Amino acid sequence: MKRKLFFFIFFALLLNGAPALTGSHSLSAQNFALKTNLLYDATATVNAGMEFKIAPKWTMDISGNFNAWMTASDSDPATIDPKWKHWMVQPEARYYFCNPFSRHFFGIHAHTGNFNVGGMNIPINLFGTDFRQLKEQRYQGWFVGGGISYGYVIALGVHWNLEFVLGVGYSYVDYDKFLCPDCGKQVGSGTHHYVGPTKAAISLAYLF
Repeated sequence: MKRKLFFFIFFALLLNGAPALTGSHSLSAQNFALKTNLLYDATATVNAGMEFKIAPKWTMDISGNFNAWMTASDSDPATIDPKWKHWMVQPEARYYFCNPFSRHFFGIHAHTGNFNVGGMNIPINLFGTDFRQLKEQRYQGWFVGGGISYGYVIALGVHWNLEFVLGVGYSYVDYDKFLCPDCGKQVGSGTHHYVGPTKAAISLAYLF
């Protein structure tokens, strides 16, 4: 995580020096931002986002994340294999009550992705979705959906923001089910209509 944060800061500082090198100051209007979600960083999930102004009070935010790392038990078929492999893309239109990239906003987002998860102890049964089944089973498939969100942006400096976002919505999930620890054996398939949290972020953003 420290290395990822170092390269993010280094890249932002490098781009911040570009106007001085070129004699251009067109980036100073702060109409564009690069960001990383610190919640995903904490789970070793590679992620990046960008946000750009499309109207006086509207912006478009596009974020994506990817996790395909092997766990220690992947090589041992006799143990439950914890998996949290996935990728997701989530575009969001945002309306700011003040200026873009500042303070309160509401968002409307869509999302799609692919997942391969299981062998995880998550003792939550929420709105018809029983995450406890992930402890003994593995699910692999895809999803698509959308939702609404609320967020608040705190200015840390001229170019740095800290962003808090929470969203809820719906996802249509198509999956195959596998029995753990023998995760190679498919025991079923189906679809699921998920309703609940669809977005959570504490993001560090650099504005241009």
